[in-house]
Amino acid sequence: MAGDLFQDLPPPVAVQSQQIVQSSVKSTTPESSSKPPPPPAPALKSALKRPKPRPESQPEAPPEKRLRFKTTTDASEKQVIEAMQKITSHIKNPSKFSKASKLAIQLIQAGSVKETTSDYFFAVLEAAMSSLTSCNEPSLRADYHALFSAAQDVARLLSKKQQNLFSTWTIRAVWANDLFTDDGFVFSKATGRIKEDISALPLATKDDDMEEAIALKDETKETEEPSPVTSEEPDPFGLDALISKGKKDSLSNSKKDDEQENRRLLKSKREALITCLDFAAKRYNMPWCQTAIDILAKHAFENISRFTALQRGAIEKLWASIKEQQTRRKQGKSVSGKLDVNGFEWLQQKYSTEKISIRRSVGGNGDRQCQQWLG
Repeated sequence: MAGDLFQDLPPPVAVQSQQIVQSSVKSTTPESSSKPPPPPAPALKSALKRPKPRPESQPEAPPEKRLRFKTTTDASEKQVIEAMQKITSHIKNPSKFSKASKLAIQLIQAGSVKETTSDYFFAVLEAAMSSLTSCNEPSLRADYHALFSAAQDVARLLSKKQQNLFSTWTIRAVWANDLFTDDGFVFSKATGRIKEDISALPLATKDDDMEEAIALKDETKETEEPSPVTSEEPDPFGLDALISKGKKDSLSNSKKDDEQENRRLLKSKREALITCLDFAAKRYNMPWCQTAIDILAKHAFENISRFTALQRGAIEKLWASIKEQQTRRKQGKSVSGKLDVNGFEWLQQKYSTEKISIRRSVGGNGDRQCQQWLG
């Protein structure tokens, strides 16, 4: 009776099944039971959003088309030469100069001006400067300025003789036209360049004065004497023209020496600088131009020996006129009746009577008068 009451009974079924399952799990995965399973990765918010269904009826958009304009053209050397020849024939006409100059600028920007075509391009510039006064006309100033400013990029391709002529033309077409500007910085920069060129001129000699006098006499004779009328019939075969042309070419080739070429260049350069002085004097009624013109005229007067006799007389008259107007401004004898002085002269007059203190700025109670600053 004291023994196990359930000795003769079979064991319970649930306990056996649990033991079998545990033993089978331990036998199959001994390592997985020792480590806990990893937690699931958190889902992204963007993954939770449903993609918008694309309607099947809507067709795919075609690729965008972009407009591309061809700015440059690959022209052959022959075509470039023909274009330059056409520009040369039209650029002499003032009514066609604006369009022709723009075409020449396009050739420069396209890189069509090369060593092989530089002579043809120089012919364009030479035709443009066939009249030395047309480059300063109000309707053509901007076009001349743009053409010769752009031509400076290809000036290195020209020969030495062509570069010398181009530098003289630049004085008339660029620097002289800069004197008509309303920008004070451009005006002062142009006057500075003119001063540098005046300083670079050699001293004038008696031969230069004699050559100028002879040229003046020849011009007066040509204007006074009428051209003779010939009653001879023209040569039907054109042989006389060929013979005379050959004689002229031989004479010109024999006379073209370096000295004569330098004299011609020097003469044209002096005339161009005198033209710039004349244009600057015409702007003297503008108050903001007066200081720069005073400095330019004074520099020309100090270097008056670098000009010829007639040019020296013109510079003397210009400097005398400017000195007179300076005196009139200081005395208040202007057209308006007020004290007409420029900014520099006003500051010079103001600070010449001011007192400077050691411990304070200008206008202090010190007893040291400003005598050197601005005068």
